[in-house]
Formats: sequence, structure tokens, C-alpha cells
Amino acid sequence: MNKPSEFRKLTYLTFRNIKLYFTDKMTFLVSLITPLILLVLFVTFLNSTYENSILSIIEGFNLDQKLIDAFTGGWLFSSVLATSCVTVAFCSGMMVIDKVNKTNIDFMVSPVKKSTLQLSYVLANLFSTLIIAFVLLFIGFIYLAFVGFYIAFVDFLLIIFSIIITSLFGTLLANIIWTFTRSQGVVSGVCTLVSALYGFICGAYMPIYTMGEGMQAFVSLLPGTYATVLFRQGFLNGVLSEMEKTLPSEMVEGVASGFDVKMSFFGHDVSTLGLILVITISTLVLLGIFVLINSIKRKTKQRHA
Repeated sequence: MNKPSEFRKLTYLTFRNIKLYFTDKMTFLVSLITPLILLVLFVTFLNSTYENSILSIIEGFNLDQKLIDAFTGGWLFSSVLATSCVTVAFCSGMMVIDKVNKTNIDFMVSPVKKSTLQLSYVLANLFSTLIIAFVLLFIGFIYLAFVGFYIAFVDFLLIIFSIIITSLFGTLLANIIWTFTRSQGVVSGVCTLVSALYGFICGAYMPIYTMGEGMQAFVSLLPGTYATVLFRQGFLNGVLSEMEKTLPSEMVEGVASGFDVKMSFFGHDVSTLGLILVITISTLVLLGIFVLINSIKRKTKQRHA
């Protein structure tokens, strides 16, 4: 009988990890805390707050309620996706669970390469995050179809790219941390912390301009902020273009700046290409760190053996 190839082993392990995540109801629910918080906040008071902010910017001009609803809805789901692509990645990894359950010991004595096992964790983590993200995107599109849908094909591609690159960024960052973790308590603590804080520090819960100057400078150094602005542009570029048919360009510019559709880095405007480069380069740096860490650990174990 032919031995299974490393690719078949990788495929099996990846699907095994994805299945474990979706069958663990508690882990699955914890990973959805952030989008649920955002939805509750939006329903209770954020929607009216956003509407009032827009009306204060365009004071003296009338704007179709459909455009206002489309803008606030796009802002909501850009926030949901920007945070979920990272928070779900932190809560959907199976690496530490296998360590806690001692399952990793069985894998160590099985004919599976350590690199194959590590890659299966990363891929399962990434695919699980993408599944959740695309389900949320589908829900968001249904909502916008009712209140006002102004997303062009180019913006749709920008949203898809943002989901993929941000999910990969969150997955690599999470797996770097999980490499040094063996406690389920630490995992739960980190997941809770990330779910609670990430939305604030990436500008998803509130516009960046509402923060203090020190906090604004801090979040402008974080790659997650640039990913959030990319999501904003994907969801809101079309609405802003439609607003320009009714409002002066200065007012539309004020709405865009006030709601983080545009971003500046210490006074310098960052283009869409600049946003893409920041999050892409940051992801590549994390990939290099992850590979380097696992390479060092593998060589260390070989010397000790």
C-alpha cells in the first residue's frame, strides 16, 4: 500500500482542525463576540449617532435617507469585517487545544512532518476565519440590498482583498503567539482581550478623529488601522460618489475624513495603494517571523535530540 503523500496528510489535518473548531460551540461563540457587540451597539445607539454626525457635517443641505442608511450600514459592516478577520483568527486556532489535550504528542510519533502539522494549523485557522468573514459579508450585502447598495465591482474586489489579507495577517499573528502558549487559560484570556480591545485600537468602534492626539498617533502605527480604512473604502466609496451628486465636494470630503474613509499619517494622506502596501508588507513580515521561529525551534530540538 502506498503511503499517503505530505499533501494528503496536510489536507486531512487541515480539514480535521476546521471541523474541530466548528463543532466546539463555546470556542465558536467566543470568536463571534466582537461582531455581536458591534451589532448590538449599532442597533441601540451607534446608528443614530452616525446619522447625527452626518447631518451635522451637511447642515443646511438635504440628503436622501437611503444614502444615509447605506452609509451607516456600510460603516457598520466594514467595522464588523475589519475586527472579525483578526478576532476570529485568534479564537479559531486548534494548536493550543491540541497541546492542552496532549494530542500533539500523538502527532510527534506519527509519520507526519512537523512543518506539515504547523502548516495545517495555519491553513485551518485561515480557512475558518475566511468562512466566518464571507458569511458576515453575505449578511452585510443582504442588509445593504434593502437599505441601499452602492458597491461597484472594483470596490467589491477591494473588500475581498481586504478580507483575505487581513485574515492572513490575523492568522499569522495569532499562530506566532500560540507557538509559545500551552495553557487554555492563556488562550481564553488573549481571545477575550483581543475581542474587547482590537475594535478600539483599529478604529472600528469609533472614528479615529474622535480619539486623543496621542491615541491617534498610536493607532496610525498599527497595521490593523490601515486594514480598517481599506474596508471603509470598499464599502463607502460608492455612497460618497453618490453623495457628490447632491452635496458640495467639500462636504463629501468632510464626511469621508470624519468617518475614516481617508487616512493621514502624521499629516500626510495615505492613498489606497499605500494602505494595501502597509497591510501586505506587515503580513509578509509576520510570515517571515513565523517561519523563523519554527525553524529555530526545529533546529533546537534536533540539537537536543
